[in-house]
Amino acid sequence: MGGPGGWWGRRSRPGGWWRRKSTPAKVETYTRWSFHSFALVEFAAAAGPLFGQRRPGIAVPLLLLVALHSALCAVTASRSLDWKRGIRERPVRLLWALGAGTAVTGVVALLISEHGPADKDVDTAAHGVFAVVLVFGSGIAALGMPDRRGMFASVAGFAAAAGLGSFPLGLPGPAALVSAAVGLVGGGFMAFTCAFSVWLLDAVYELDEARETRARLAVAEERLRFGRDLHDVMGRNLAVIALKSELAVQLAQRGRPEAVPQMVEVQRLAQEAQREVREVVRGYREADLATELAGAQGVLTAAGIDCAVTGSVTGLPVPVQSALGWVVREAATNVLRHGDPRRCTVGLTVRQGQVVLTVENDGVPSGGGSGGGSGLVGLRERLAELGGTLRAGPAGSGLFRLTARVPLPSPARPGAPRGGTGREAERQEPEEAVRETHSDENVSEVTP
Repeated sequence: MGGPGGWWGRRSRPGGWWRRKSTPAKVETYTRWSFHSFALVEFAAAAGPLFGQRRPGIAVPLLLLVALHSALCAVTASRSLDWKRGIRERPVRLLWALGAGTAVTGVVALLISEHGPADKDVDTAAHGVFAVVLVFGSGIAALGMPDRRGMFASVAGFAAAAGLGSFPLGLPGPAALVSAAVGLVGGGFMAFTCAFSVWLLDAVYELDEARETRARLAVAEERLRFGRDLHDVMGRNLAVIALKSELAVQLAQRGRPEAVPQMVEVQRLAQEAQREVREVVRGYREADLATELAGAQGVLTAAGIDCAVTGSVTGLPVPVQSALGWVVREAATNVLRHGDPRRCTVGLTVRQGQVVLTVENDGVPSGGGSGGGSGLVGLRERLAELGGTLRAGPAGSGLFRLTARVPLPSPARPGAPRGGTGREAERQEPEEAVRETHSDENVSEVTP
């Protein structure tokens, strides 16, 4: 439990929690922390000049108001993002609270600036608090608006309130206009930044859903093709079998000897249908290695992963290509599903009478990458039929490596049976001959 692949090893690995996240989840986490950082920036910008004040009776209340306003901005931004993502309802109360907090903090800052002690530092700090709170408050509040018009109206409303409200509090007319302009430009920039971040997050989620939909459609299309092929193969044969069986029954009921040849024909048709179904399934299960390599590179590249393929499939036997093609397909699927890599390399080499396929990426799968999934188990069984092996697991420094080895068939010796000796000859014996033998035996059993 405490080993490298155990719970502690997974939890203590640096950056493991980040690697286990999908790409959309990473973008959402980045967006949320960006919004939270806005609150920290606001507090630092507004509270910085207050820390050096010699009048704690003025600085401390302003610091508390700025801290409360920053906290409201952070919570409102988070809840507004949840609303945009469809997780929560629109935070109407928080939006009103943020507006009220912005107004209270701004009014207090202006009162201290215009009617407080005649201190230039205090005046500068209070004006800074007023401007910063206005910009961040209007920008974050715009995030809770349903559309662009609402966002613009929110920012314009904050700016107008700042301009019209600051004049009665003692701020000169030009200064009030400047305050309104600062609120409009600064708040508009904040609102644009928040809206663009939300749009980017929605686009990432939509692209991820489109990729999953495309994969599901590809699977559905393949199933339809397979079902159509089976229908074409079985439809005609089953119709003929049904007719001949009905004829044989009628002949048998009349005591006619022609019923036996009809049943022999039914048996032949059934075996022919079985053979054709096996050919369809065999063609469905075969995978072309060159096609799979090109397809894996295209899919991974489309997913934003830098994929490089090296090696040539020229001269490799068809069974070896088919088995390794399935390895490439499963490996590409695992890279997309269980990891979040930035690059992936696929290498194909022939050395010491073996074909070696290596797939390596820098996104370690969730769970430590033990390589014990059901897909890999099926690949090991498929490769074992050809005498091959499969190894998969972490390769250090956040890398995950899958290595498949398949021995090349040795050339037949003079005088040896075609297709090899021993078990190889048994595996390579044509299935048609076996089926013909069984067919003859079955026919002899029913022939009078």
